[in-house]
Amino acid sequence: METAVITFAALQDGLALGILVFARVAAIAALLPGFGGQGIPARVRIAVALSFTMITAPLIPMPQLSISLAVLGAEIAVGVLIGLGLRLLVMALQFAGSIAAQSTSIAQILGAGATPDPLPAMGNILVLAGITLALAAGLHLRVVEAIVLSYRFVPAGIMPGGDAVAEWGLSHVARAFQLGFTLSAPFLVAGLAYNLALGAINRAMPQLMVAFVGAPAITGGGIALLMLSAPALLTAWHEVLQDQLTAPLGLAP
Repeated sequence: METAVITFAALQDGLALGILVFARVAAIAALLPGFGGQGIPARVRIAVALSFTMITAPLIPMPQLSISLAVLGAEIAVGVLIGLGLRLLVMALQFAGSIAAQSTSIAQILGAGATPDPLPAMGNILVLAGITLALAAGLHLRVVEAIVLSYRFVPAGIMPGGDAVAEWGLSHVARAFQLGFTLSAPFLVAGLAYNLALGAINRAMPQLMVAFVGAPAITGGGIALLMLSAPALLTAWHEVLQDQLTAPLGLAP
């Protein structure tokens, strides 16, 4: 009888641990690049969240907590913050692709839909290539490490303070815009040089329809520049992603 009671208590503790970990992990998985995209079926996303939960739950020193709405809400909120931090890096690629397409006058060429948001072809290429690079480099393993590390920053059942969340949001949004602008810098410089050259040629030879001659040149140049600069841009973006996974929150509880 005593053995049955001990076994039942252990099962209860294990179930409570699994529910709490799943609350945080499911929120992360819903926003995780590659695993939480809109094109992924809901059943697959649930299976991914359950898989991450089964992997990370034995690695987490969980205090004795009773499951309540407040505790579950805190776990979901922390998971959303971690997922948003990763999703903002994907948005940085989208932002960089949009700026690059505008600078090279090919923003009207839409991509095949790598994301649910309408993006120029350059944006879709960068996003798809970035996510593929992250998955090939072991994103799933780094996510498991980030989930375990997140409990060091914010223990289970503790809601981060409002000031800390506001500071986190401002810094991460600013970093996403800064990263997107930095990645698109080669295309901005090329677009500026093209427009200056076009203005000089138009002033020297007003009779020549330089726009008809220059449009194919800037389009071909933009595609060639993307081919040459994409490896370096994606490597720089992936390094930022690795830094984000190393310190998934950095919040004081």
